[in-house]
Amino acid sequence: MKVIVNFGTIRELIELAEQQGASLHELIIQREMHDSQQERNEILSRMEVNWQVMKASIERGVANTEKSLSGLTGGDAKKIFAYRRQGYMGERVLAAAAYAVGISEVNAVMGRIVACPTAGSCGIVPAALYAAQQERGLADEVIVKALFTAAGIGMVVDQNASIAGAEGGCQAECGTAAGMAAGALVELAGGTPQQVGNAVALAIKNLLGLVCDPVAGLVEVPCVKRNGFAAVVAMLAADMTLSGVDSVIPVDEVIEAMNRIGKALPKSLRETSEGGLAVTKTAQLIEKKLYGSGI
Repeated sequence: MKVIVNFGTIRELIELAEQQGASLHELIIQREMHDSQQERNEILSRMEVNWQVMKASIERGVANTEKSLSGLTGGDAKKIFAYRRQGYMGERVLAAAAYAVGISEVNAVMGRIVACPTAGSCGIVPAALYAAQQERGLADEVIVKALFTAAGIGMVVDQNASIAGAEGGCQAECGTAAGMAAGALVELAGGTPQQVGNAVALAIKNLLGLVCDPVAGLVEVPCVKRNGFAAVVAMLAADMTLSGVDSVIPVDEVIEAMNRIGKALPKSLRETSEGGLAVTKTAQLIEKKLYGSGI
């Protein structure tokens, strides 16, 4: 018998997990079984396919030297990955940043990626989880379950705010993805449902107000590199949480704040390329070069 799992906030999801003594990913799987009317093995198999696509895009990304059609992006992930043992932040963090940038570069050359939650933020969740898998030697099936936790977090954000840059700015895309990744990382480390929610709060609130200002209207600059930065934010949010650091503002209030901020952002800072970095002198020259007199 399928269990109907209803929740509209992260708090409700956490309470369900605590009441039932269940993991967050199990509740999300049950919710998906009910909504899709598919069996558990079908749900898991579909997510396994997604994970394999994510891993393939990481492998392609860190080896990629191909430039996008615009010439604005391509090859940076390979540089970061090659540098990972020399940097200030340590090998694993720099590798995660490289993975995130790499996936975004694959997206920019029309490669196959998984939007999680969007194509513009596609590198963050898989990069963070792949780094965790490499660090801790986790099996694919463990990561697949963590992806359900990430998906559940994204579902709640979408219901209560937005995951679209055109509606809420880049905080809605990269911010949500960072929250999804942070929560999944905490669960992978054996954290409690409360800690998962705390990590989501820490990740999202430190990306609040991030605008969506793609240069020349392309999901390349600054989008590709932002994926790398947001993956690091997710990892730090998870580690802060696991160390015992709490978010003063509860997770659902953080999501509410993100929604209000998104609505307050002017249209010019919501994926229209009419503000922010998109109207700098250099960006205008790039646009003119690509489109002649402009879009």
